[in-house]
Amino acid sequence: MSETVLLVGGGGREHAMARALADSPESDEFDLYACAGNRNPGIARLAEGFEILDTSDTEAVVDYAEEIGATLAVIGPEKPLAEGVVDALEDAGVYAFGPKQADAQIEVDKSFQRDFMAENDVPGCPDYAVFDDMDEACAYIDEYDGDLAVKPAGLTGGKGVRVTGDQITKEEAKEYLQAEEYDRVVLEERLVGEEFTVQAFVANGDVLIMPAVQDHKRAYEGDEGPNTGGMGSYTDASFQLPFMTEMDSFEAMEVIKATVDALDDYRGILYGQFMLTADGVKVVEFNARFGDPEAMNVMPILETDFFEVLTAARDGDRLPELDFAEQATVCKYAVPAGYPTDPQAGTKVKVDEDSAGDALLYYASVDERDDGIYTTTSRAFAVVGVADTIADAEEIAEDALAVAGEDGLHIRHDIGKADLVQRRIDHMADLRDE
Repeated sequence: MSETVLLVGGGGREHAMARALADSPESDEFDLYACAGNRNPGIARLAEGFEILDTSDTEAVVDYAEEIGATLAVIGPEKPLAEGVVDALEDAGVYAFGPKQADAQIEVDKSFQRDFMAENDVPGCPDYAVFDDMDEACAYIDEYDGDLAVKPAGLTGGKGVRVTGDQITKEEAKEYLQAEEYDRVVLEERLVGEEFTVQAFVANGDVLIMPAVQDHKRAYEGDEGPNTGGMGSYTDASFQLPFMTEMDSFEAMEVIKATVDALDDYRGILYGQFMLTADGVKVVEFNARFGDPEAMNVMPILETDFFEVLTAARDGDRLPELDFAEQATVCKYAVPAGYPTDPQAGTKVKVDEDSAGDALLYYASVDERDDGIYTTTSRAFAVVGVADTIADAEEIAEDALAVAGEDGLHIRHDIGKADLVQRRIDHMADLRDE
């Protein structure tokens, strides 16, 4: 039977998934369709059809799935998951690879996330407190002996967290809470160490781990400036990053498995963002989908057929064993000038794809119109280098950035460079020695 696969979402993460599906040995056995709020030219070229719609509107997604006769759907972004698109598609008879609305709370609600970890003895949970009264939260900041991560409980696109002793003072943290008027916030002990991400395919009781990735969220080189959705990321040619040990990977895997066991019926991608501290692995947060940019690191080196993973999940079979090429990857994003605080949308991006060389080019939050490709208020496109070493992968990515120049765009050129990677190694070594 011929299959029809619906990909929901139009960012770099979804372009990476679309390319993995297009590269499937079984690609002649299915037709790929996509829907998103923006026309991603990279996805559109790989799909039989591309529909512009609000992916948070579950009824619109279901209507399109029924129109194309979808037999399988895969969900990219968090907002459709939060709105229950998986539940709605299932009610319409379409299997969707992604968590149902109740399970997506592991990402959607950070207070649920921490309470869930505490109640189910999931390891790696930091000290935390939840407040729906901002005056009480401010009093807690004053009283707490140490620095804190201030997290709005809901979705913020990776840009809502403020950390005292790093980004802001305690006084500025209180001003932030009072100004933003959040309904609920989580205050957590500030974790000191090196951040990394481990993602897993989850379905039918199987939890299959992917290589660790380090994302760089600060807007400017040297890890300066405000947090973004991610300016770039890298992997090594193994499952660990250069500052990690195999035991660190094992600890992260145990956290993910404990989380899946407690969620019971979870399916889709579970993303664990961790802090490797002097006291071991701690959980920064969970996401209920692929990371962006992290998907663009792991999908190009996934040698297992992504379509086979999806169909096995749907059919109730064991997931196929994951094989990854033993290569490093470096991803660098080009973003609109002013991103993330005052992004300049509407800039025409002149991408000469032929000049990308050996790098992979992924379109993200751009909008393809009749007269060209334009930026939105989010990240525009990414280039990914794949090679035997981080240094070689970085050089490939850096050379490829000429595809659009830098007129109206901002890029962190230091991601994956030897001095930044070495700084991570030295920092972790110093923490372990203390």
